[in-house]
Amino acid sequence: MGTSFGYRLREALDTQGHLCIGIDPSAKQLISWDLPVDTQGIDSFAKTIVDSCQDIVGIVKFQVSYFEQFGSAGFSVLERLTSYARSADLLVIADAKRGDIGTTMEGYAKAWLSQDSVFYADALTLSPFMGVEALEPAIDIALANDKGVFILCATSNPEARSFQTSAGVAGKMVAKQIADYAASANTDKLGSVGLVIGADTKFSEYGLKESELSQTPILAPGYGHQGAKLEDAKKIFGSVAGNLICNASRSIAGSSASGIGMRIQEAKHELSKGMGVS
Repeated sequence: MGTSFGYRLREALDTQGHLCIGIDPSAKQLISWDLPVDTQGIDSFAKTIVDSCQDIVGIVKFQVSYFEQFGSAGFSVLERLTSYARSADLLVIADAKRGDIGTTMEGYAKAWLSQDSVFYADALTLSPFMGVEALEPAIDIALANDKGVFILCATSNPEARSFQTSAGVAGKMVAKQIADYAASANTDKLGSVGLVIGADTKFSEYGLKESELSQTPILAPGYGHQGAKLEDAKKIFGSVAGNLICNASRSIAGSSASGIGMRIQEAKHELSKGMGVS
């Protein structure tokens, strides 16, 4: 056993800050960068971002769908680039939103979270629609291999709000049930079972309590083009802001590769200022 994902995450947050750069090579993004909409384009795009992140931030997040759309060739690029990011001392989150039951869930976990996985990832996003307990095969494999997971909880898309705030078992909101499950799995100072909570989420509207998530990592999408401001991170997340991974994608990629390093630095500065770090 090595060091847990939570331990490595804590170290990355403390040394490199809370900014995570999303790698989202959509067709629109590739065209704006004057890149071909093919595997060569996604390879060039992703590698440029990884190179620009090195020694500035500690975490990157690959949106798996943009690679998957090119089939086996796209997955080959993803396999190579996740390993490349690892070699650059970056924590790698694979945003694949996998969720199933039993041995099927175990299969997904082995693909992403075992020590001999084809794809390298320090952590994987999971969808709890089949029941949060159904994710246990993936969580068990993750923890056994010093990896982590982030379970969708209170996401930034408006379509999910009515479901995530609906009453489930014993009248408890769905988001609250998911958060409680994650919190119960975290016994270290910062655990390895995290949550995905949108960047502008009001905890009370989802039944969430800061005091109950003190050991739970939080992946917060929605910064930049989706409207949330990095400078407001601590104001919104309060006492759990220290556990935050603030993801920015399109605002960092911009309309061209030119100036990407400066955009990363500016975003990091804005977030640090908002967190009260000089």
